[in-house]
Amino acid sequence: MSADVHPNAHPVLIVGAGPTGLAAAMSLARARIPVRLIDKSPQPSPFSRAIGIQARTLELLEQHRIVEPFLELGHRARAANLYSNGHRLARLDFDPLQTRYPYLLFLDQSVTERLLAEHLATLGVTVERGVELTGMTPGASRVEAVLSHADGRSEIAHAAYLIGADGAHSTVRHLLSVGFAGKTFEQTFLLADLQAVSDCSDDEFHIFASGEGLVGLFPLGGGRHRLIADNPPSLAAVVAGTTAEANAAATHQAIASPAAAPSLDECRQIAARRVHGRLDLDTLAWSSYFHVNSRMAERLRAQRVFLAGDSAHVHSPAGAQGMNTGIQEAFNLGWKLARLMSGGAPDQLLDTYQAERLPIERDVLRQTSFMMQMAEAEHGPLKLLRDRVMPVLATLGPLRDAARLTVSELSVQYRRSALSLERVLDGGPRAGERAPDALVHVVDGPLGRAPGIGRIFDLHDPGFFSLFLLVAAEQDGDTPFDAPARAAPALDAELARLAQDLERALPGAVRIWHVSETPRDGAPSLSESYGRTRPAFYLVRPDGYICARGRPASDGNALLRHCEMWFGRTREHG
Repeated sequence: MSADVHPNAHPVLIVGAGPTGLAAAMSLARARIPVRLIDKSPQPSPFSRAIGIQARTLELLEQHRIVEPFLELGHRARAANLYSNGHRLARLDFDPLQTRYPYLLFLDQSVTERLLAEHLATLGVTVERGVELTGMTPGASRVEAVLSHADGRSEIAHAAYLIGADGAHSTVRHLLSVGFAGKTFEQTFLLADLQAVSDCSDDEFHIFASGEGLVGLFPLGGGRHRLIADNPPSLAAVVAGTTAEANAAATHQAIASPAAAPSLDECRQIAARRVHGRLDLDTLAWSSYFHVNSRMAERLRAQRVFLAGDSAHVHSPAGAQGMNTGIQEAFNLGWKLARLMSGGAPDQLLDTYQAERLPIERDVLRQTSFMMQMAEAEHGPLKLLRDRVMPVLATLGPLRDAARLTVSELSVQYRRSALSLERVLDGGPRAGERAPDALVHVVDGPLGRAPGIGRIFDLHDPGFFSLFLLVAAEQDGDTPFDAPARAAPALDAELARLAQDLERALPGAVRIWHVSETPRDGAPSLSESYGRTRPAFYLVRPDGYICARGRPASDGNALLRHCEMWFGRTREHG
């Protein structure tokens, strides 16, 4: 989408090289948009911090062609368990999820950042470390940023746009004077990475609630586990002098006292009191105390400056949502910036970043706060809900399905977005929903792609829009589906005209695939994933969500008008 970017165009400046900043840089660089990525830390953090990668994030990493090393190094947990005073109240298994990744992948955040940075280097972008943003002036045509280097040098840098992905204490957010509304929870939490041996399954994670407090045990592979516990009793003296004001800016806010690091003995004592059953702990690798906040930025855009990740929202680690939400925000914003800078799309396209993501952030804060409060409840309605009502609700299939989709983030959707053009078809995902994977017969494709068998996720390139034109299969049962001579009749004239018109409307921005059904096993079929209407079109956004769908004869003109209004060239941009 960047063929028209001027060679001397200012880059997008990304502040913060955590998972969100790295993902934003990757999304832009893949579209060949110039990027500059800075981080004030001289070295990447060696600590694990966020550890859970959800199914939807893995799907997006697959589409960026980088998921394999994550799968090789991560540890898969296929179910979640909640216990109360030794009794298992609920078990949520992820196997029924319609995805190649029916699990939660546990991987140290430090490894996640390393893998993203290594891939980013192949795209020509390296992290500039020891470089801190100290001031900025957003303007009508660019952002002027003041950067301080580790050697004491000061620099005035100009950027086309600036993305603040610099964490809970975001300098970008403070410089914009954007409010960070929410609350600080009174509880203090213990976090530790250590070796653990228990009677619990190593491919599931476990949350224990008791009158003593809460314990979470999350497998990292090779006997390593993440242990989380609330209200560690030995910390009372340490936290007595802390204030809500001191902790209001962050989640996972480590207490600054050098003596305030949990010991292995403390972890063992907490586990002995709160976990009913065997849990032997050993070899403490790292530990900390932290506070939990539930806060979100009042807005995500100020002229040419954007907030993403922890700079935009912080919340309980319940459900492993934070890092995944930030990465998906980065992909949402990245393609929109790329489209505007390369294709001259209108500025209003960038407003849809806030319109689409703020409601999702609000839902994540609400859900994670409720999950934590319910798990910690010692009395009252929430304890009753957890101990009496939840076991009954957990037996109801539709509720389990909804919980799986929510935790895995496969349920994230933009159906109400102005970018979603919906027309009724016979089944299939609606506009604004995630584009699911499917096994298809490729009748015709871009770049001289020969007919054959493929998967939607392999065909979609997140540097482009993908227009999937669904045609009726024409071969009989005696003809193999990879025979090009019999595939040509399946091309529908209306679809062909629509493809030509869309290529003229969005030159160089869309890749067009004619696909049909294939009887082969190995993945959901085209009809299972995209319904039975033929001919039909599905336009997939670069971030893997359905932008529009419909029938070419009746809805083709509406698709063209929609794309010209939101993604077409309207004027030159600085």
